[in-house]
This record gives sequence, C-alpha cells and structure tokens, in this order.
Amino acid sequence: MSAWDPNEIRRVHELQQRSKWRVGNTTAEQRVEKLGRLREVLLSRADDVDEALHRDLRRTKEKFADGFTGAGTELGGVLAEIDGIIAHLAEWMEPQAVPVSYPGTEAFVQYEARGQVLLYGPWNYPFLLTFQPLAAIIGAGNVAIVKPNELAPATSALAAEIIRAAFSEDEVAVFEGGVDLANALSELPVDHVFFTGSPAVGKVVMAAAAKHLASVTLELGGKCPAVIDGTTDLDAAAQALMIGKMSNAGQICLAPDHVYVKRALRDEFVDRFMGAVQDRVYNGDEINLDRFSRIVDERNFDRVAGYIDDAVERGAKLIGSGRRDRETLTVEPCVLLDVPEDAAVMQDEIFGPVLPVFAYDELGEVIDGIRSRTKPLTMHVFTADPEAEARVLAETSSGGVSINGWAGNYLEPNLPFGGANHSGIGAYHSIHGFRELSHARAVAKRPIVQD
Repeated sequence: MSAWDPNEIRRVHELQQRSKWRVGNTTAEQRVEKLGRLREVLLSRADDVDEALHRDLRRTKEKFADGFTGAGTELGGVLAEIDGIIAHLAEWMEPQAVPVSYPGTEAFVQYEARGQVLLYGPWNYPFLLTFQPLAAIIGAGNVAIVKPNELAPATSALAAEIIRAAFSEDEVAVFEGGVDLANALSELPVDHVFFTGSPAVGKVVMAAAAKHLASVTLELGGKCPAVIDGTTDLDAAAQALMIGKMSNAGQICLAPDHVYVKRALRDEFVDRFMGAVQDRVYNGDEINLDRFSRIVDERNFDRVAGYIDDAVERGAKLIGSGRRDRETLTVEPCVLLDVPEDAAVMQDEIFGPVLPVFAYDELGEVIDGIRSRTKPLTMHVFTADPEAEARVLAETSSGGVSINGWAGNYLEPNLPFGGANHSGIGAYHSIHGFRELSHARAVAKRPIVQD
C-alpha cells in the first residue's frame, strides 16, 4: 500500500479548490471527453481488473447465473454508467423551466457542480462502487479526491493507476492508505462527501462532514429482508435468493439478510435453497473454491463464523455444514432456523453466506418484524398477490424494493439507488447521480421596469 504525505494532501486539496470553478463551468462536451478518456483507460485494463478482484476476494469472471457474473460485473457496471451519462449529459445540464406565479417572470432550475468531492470506495465491490460514483461526480462537473479501500489492496493499486492515467490531479486525485488516511482526509473542508460502507462508519463520516457543513451521500446497508408468501414459484424464489446470498460470499449490501416464508413452505424453501447452493458451489461434499468468493479478511471471517456459533449455542438449527477454513478465509454456506431474536446474527448486517429463515403465519408478523429494525437498503418480496404487495409497500420503508426478483431495483439503471436513514442518505445512478452530485440552483428572472 502506497505511503501518503499530509503535505501532499494539503497541496492537492488547495490545487483542486482553485480549479473547481473552472471545472464546474465545463461544457457537456468537455465532460463527455473526460468520461470517454476514462472509458478508454478502463477498457485497456480489463484483464487487470479481473486479476485484482480475484486476488482481493477470490472473485471469478465465470457466470454465476443468468444476468449476473463475478468480476466482470464490476467493470461492466462502470462502463454502463459511463455510457448512460455520455448519452444524456447535455440534456441533463439544460436549465429546467418551472411554472411561474408572477406574469413576466422567468423561473428555472440550473444544475451546478457541488465543487470538491471526497470519495471513499468500499472493499466488497471495490472497483464498481468506486468508479460508478466517480463517473457521476465527473458528469456533474466536480473535482474529486478518491480513496480506494485498503482491504482490497490489489484493486486499490489498480484504481490509483487508472485514475492517474485518465486525469490530472487538479481534477481527480487519488490517495491510498488505511484508517489514518481516511481520518486525515475527513479533516479537509470539501463541498461534498460520497461514502459507501457500513452504517457505523457512515456515522463517523457524516459527523466529520458536519464540521464543514459539507453535504453527503451515504450508501450504507442494513438487514435486507426477503418475504415469500407462497403465491409465486418457490424454485424461482430460492434460485434468486441463492444468487443474492452466495454472490461474493454474501458480501453485498443488497444481499438478502434473512427470509420470512409462509410456515407451511419453510422446509420446502430451505431444501430448494440449499439444493441450488449445492448445484452451484459444491462438487459432492467439497466446496468448489473456484466458484465461491472468500471472506475479505480474518476479522470479518471471525465475525461471520461467530454469528453461526452464537446462534447454534442459543438453540438455532444449522442446515448445511457451516464449515470454515481460516487458511482460505472460506465460510461455507448455511441456513439457520429457529434463530432467537437476540442472537448476534440478528443484530447487525450479516455480510456473509449465512441465511436465517423465519416461518410466519400472517403478513402482519412480517411487517412488525421489518418495522422493528432500522430501514433496510432494499427488500426482496416474492408475491403474486396485489393486496400483499400493496400492504408491504404501504406499511414498511426501505431504500428500494425488488418484487419477484433479487436486486431488480439496483439493476434497473433509471431508478435511483440509495438507502433510507440508517441504510443511507441520497441516491445515484443515471440522472439521479447527476442531480445528487449537483446543486439545484433556483433562478427567478423578472423584466427590467423602465421609468
């Protein structure tokens, strides 16, 4: 990991503070040119992206399921975001006229750059979730200081190389380091902070931003529930949730954290879910490490393993081996039944291949359970009952909802992606990212009155 120099941080910060006015006044064509340059550099390093993600997370490029891949998902998602911005940026930058109440008045909203943005990348999707928001930051006309995540060192180093090849440091600069660097960067009086990570660290980031009254985008997580009421195909639900839970070994902010399923269908769902897991990541009794990511580090390995042990000690039933191997940082997939509500696995986001499954009789029980926790980033609802769908949407709150699928609200590029309260502040993707990283400036213009 590269060393960082506090004097260099101050120099770059001051350099960008001067250049942000010039960059903020660039045209759509100039911003598109920058994004196109970034796109070219990204494509030239495509093989390196795959290699870095494999080194950091044992991610493979192999297809996990239809419409979802391993390492390739990250670069593909970034390129799709860049292409969408390039296609529509000129339109988004146009002043938006609004109706007026006073005759002769012209009123419009003009989107202007926020200024200097501090961007913290996460470790779970360290490429996608660094460069996707960076594309929106550039499209909105901002300058940026980027800190990739130190827990994914190979991807961090590659991201730094790409940024330095695509941009001058007065527009986009990058520093590599750990928590001490993050703390040093948090002291900078920037205009906006974009952070993807845990709610606990998000609070720290927000408190630091408050010292400078910087605006924030916080992409966090939470305990995302899945609900299966038995009115849809159970195999399809099991397959979708298997993809969401086992991709990246469950280290995804959108992963189904726990499942509520109709009592009469609980055991059948568990059988089908574990059958899908068996087909995908096992060769007989042995897990296929070529098709299953590792836990990012020993601290998180111990955390996830501890969830399993604590739940079993409290009386939960373990389905699946739940084996773990510290040498390869592998925690094998498992389901937990009859988990007490006070078990550790139900207190925090799991972020691992462990799935508690709860049986329910009435939908009200599910709604009460969801509302007893903080608002999740997303919910996965499998139902063909319009009344059940309407009730879940009306009586719960979350950043997004995916109905009869996994992560559909993330994969649809025209929807805003973000959390609610504990699971995040702000949203991005497509025009929503442009607006999130812009200030909507209200302008009212009246005619000059002649004497």
